[in-house]
Amino acid sequence: MLTGRGSPRGERGSRYDQPMALYVIERSFADQLDLTDADVELIEEVNSDEGVRWLFSFLSADRRRTYCLYEAPSPDAILAAAQRANVPADEVVEVSAATPQFAGRLRDWADAVR
Repeated sequence: MLTGRGSPRGERGSRYDQPMALYVIERSFADQLDLTDADVELIEEVNSDEGVRWLFSFLSADRRRTYCLYEAPSPDAILAAAQRANVPADEVVEVSAATPQFAGRLRDWADAVR
């Protein structure tokens, strides 16, 4: 199951210890999303290879769109992972906390799910 906990493959390599930018990825699916455990494992492996880390996802009510929060070194790394995993990445938007007061909460939360 995709939990977002732990660094990819349980590793604590230097690229995962460095603060990375946060991105929201919008993905549109032709059919309702229904991932198997094998699908999730493949996506996590590809993400690890590309140096990106999934943190959290929202699924739209019609189950045709996801909004996923990732840490990544760049939008290109996210797009490379999506292409390799054969999943869409319609929009990739760099995000940050809405206010400086929430930045610490966001970082604490991201650190807690590692």
